[in-house]
Amino acid sequence: MKTVFKILGGLILVVALLIGGVLLWASSTAAKNLAVTYDVAGKDFPIPFPVSEGNIDSPDAATEQAVERGRHLVASRYACGECHGANLGGGVMVDAFPIGSLLGPNLTTGKGSRTLNYTAKDWDRIVRHGILPDGRGAVMPSEDFQLMSDQELSDIVAYIRAQPPVDNEVPPSTLGPLGKILVATGKMTTSASRIDHGRVHPEFPPVAMADSAFGAHLAGTCTGCHAANLAGGPIAGGDPKWPPARNLTPHPTGLGEWTIADFRKAMTEGVRPDGTPLKAPMTIVMPYAKNMTDTELEALWAYLRTVTPVEKAIP
Repeated sequence: MKTVFKILGGLILVVALLIGGVLLWASSTAAKNLAVTYDVAGKDFPIPFPVSEGNIDSPDAATEQAVERGRHLVASRYACGECHGANLGGGVMVDAFPIGSLLGPNLTTGKGSRTLNYTAKDWDRIVRHGILPDGRGAVMPSEDFQLMSDQELSDIVAYIRAQPPVDNEVPPSTLGPLGKILVATGKMTTSASRIDHGRVHPEFPPVAMADSAFGAHLAGTCTGCHAANLAGGPIAGGDPKWPPARNLTPHPTGLGEWTIADFRKAMTEGVRPDGTPLKAPMTIVMPYAKNMTDTELEALWAYLRTVTPVEKAIP
């Protein structure tokens, strides 16, 4: 009997050492991966953008117009509140052991603000490049914002700066053991590692019309989950509990049989044509889609009908 206990004890010790070794390696490798820095100068732009000729006599018109445009962008298309809280004073992106706790920082001008002294170039680096002021990659889905124009980013910043200050010291994000393993093995990466930092961002967005040109611009926020070709698949950097993103191309395995009415209902009510409910993260998107204008929804649908059909059946 003593021999059996000795063998079991030895096995337990070996397993414990193996687990400890894996966690030590994961912790070290994850830290190394997250310490990679990116040399991006950032793009300058005015905040707010200049007023139109018709409003040139109003000194406050530029800010007023920018804040209102920014309000719509945040409420309908860019969903800043999902990570940074409804009041933009800080929020939770992921809080799930053993993955970790990924927190959205305080964006307001209150105590604990991470962006209080940000310049336009700083905003460009963090939003469209996913890069922190010290050059490291941020926990931010910046791949979704690659088509964001200078004016749109400027409008969002103007809106954020116009919000009441919130005093909230958000602690740094932390990784749990599984999170470290995912980062160490490359299964979870920062968006900065997936972005073409040489991309030229437009100064202005396309004219808001119910056509595919404007729709292609709007679809930029879809690619982070649905991939560049919109054919769907596993969501890089997303919550492991999320199912693969659906195929949005006009192939029969995608949205081939859908109508614009089906699309509108899915976006605003969260229900597919067969009556089944959408799952996360589309359930997160839905409240924002309800705030999209008819022109925006119609333009997005128009664009989705023009992309190359891809055969990929994803439930």
